[in-house]
Amino acid sequence: MGKHPVNLALRFVLEIVAFVSIGYWAWVAHTDILRLVLVILLPLMAMFIWGAFRVPNYGGAPLVRVPGIVRLLIELGIFGFAIWGLFDAGAMLASQVFGTITLLHYIASYDVVAWLVKQ
Repeated sequence: MGKHPVNLALRFVLEIVAFVSIGYWAWVAHTDILRLVLVILLPLMAMFIWGAFRVPNYGGAPLVRVPGIVRLLIELGIFGFAIWGLFDAGAMLASQVFGTITLLHYIASYDVVAWLVKQ
């Protein structure tokens, strides 16, 4: 189920929402020049980490090859930070909805999660 086109499209949307949520948190939680720096820097760092640290045969050639469990922890860390960021920014409902959909996505992707753990 993890490789189903609908699930892959959902995953892409979840990734975009996570990066936007991280930027939103930076905007709400900070002021002055730090706000502008973090709004740009934090999502870019998250995108770089997401794209660079990969398992071979999992979404493209890795810039940095990591074990599957490390990749899974990176994904959970970025999604977790985005969920917490929404919550901390006062968007409780958005945080709950995003967290629930992300959890359901990982449940539906049990085959991919099991494959990552075995790598």
